[in-house]
Amino acid sequence: MSNDDNRDINILIEDLKDDDPEKRIEAAEKLGETGDSSAIESLLNTLTDDNPKVRFASAKSLGKIGEPAIDPLVLIMKNEEGNIRRYATLALKDIKSDKVVDQLVEALKDSDWSVRKFASKALGEIGNNTAVDPLIDTLTDEDWGVRVAAVKALGDIGDERGIDPIKKARRAATGDKEFKKACNKALKKI
Repeated sequence: MSNDDNRDINILIEDLKDDDPEKRIEAAEKLGETGDSSAIESLLNTLTDDNPKVRFASAKSLGKIGEPAIDPLVLIMKNEEGNIRRYATLALKDIKSDKVVDQLVEALKDSDWSVRKFASKALGEIGNNTAVDPLIDTLTDEDWGVRVAAVKALGDIGDERGIDPIKKARRAATGDKEFKKACNKALKKI
């Protein structure tokens, strides 16, 4: 990497602290495009930005940087408050590595419903079979959105172990047409 590239990254890292949220968003996006792991720490710090668009851009960029971002993201999942964990989950989802599956399975038990929902979606997109049983357990989650995400994820993974539990969840959801529709779609995929 040339000195110019280093200088550009340092400028972008500085821009993450700019007063203008548009400039922070742009800096976060460009840092993701560089794929440079030296930006990880600054992007992690931006997951607490006041502006949700900045947080989202930072999470997306961490996802693009990929593998080197996994360990620090996992630390966030263990230690930080719900809002930050949600964005860390989003970044882990984009990394799509089998290494993050265990962490996302852990996140299915998170106290924050949105983290559980993001984790379910992520596991469906990654498509690793080790997530099937934990996702089946999530079909009885107290949050409707989490249950729907779990059903869709099981459909995306396409493992036959999901069939009976999805049917059982569909039967239990009396009068919930939307949930039943999600169940039917998932069953068709399997």
